[in-house]
Amino acid sequence: MTSTDWPLWEVFVRSRRGLSHTHAGSLHAPDAEMALRNARDLYTRRSEGVSIWVVPSASITASSPDEKDPFFEPAADKPYRHPTFYDIPEGVRHL
Repeated sequence: MTSTDWPLWEVFVRSRRGLSHTHAGSLHAPDAEMALRNARDLYTRRSEGVSIWVVPSASITASSPDEKDPFFEPAADKPYRHPTFYDIPEGVRHL
């Protein structure tokens, strides 16, 4: 197997400042272990992260931006899910 045949991996990094992982980029690697090591070397050279996820690109299923309106339409008919439906009591700073 040559490097051009290696699968594509998506890299997600969690920084020190936040709690959620964010997409950092993509890379090719022969297996998960090598993808993790390469992601560390490529995307956290200056100690930007505390956690790395690598996911095979072929395993990701995503919605299409072209189908945005019909795909997300069911959420629009439930106003009780939006924070504007509720009154926030006085003195509550974080909800």
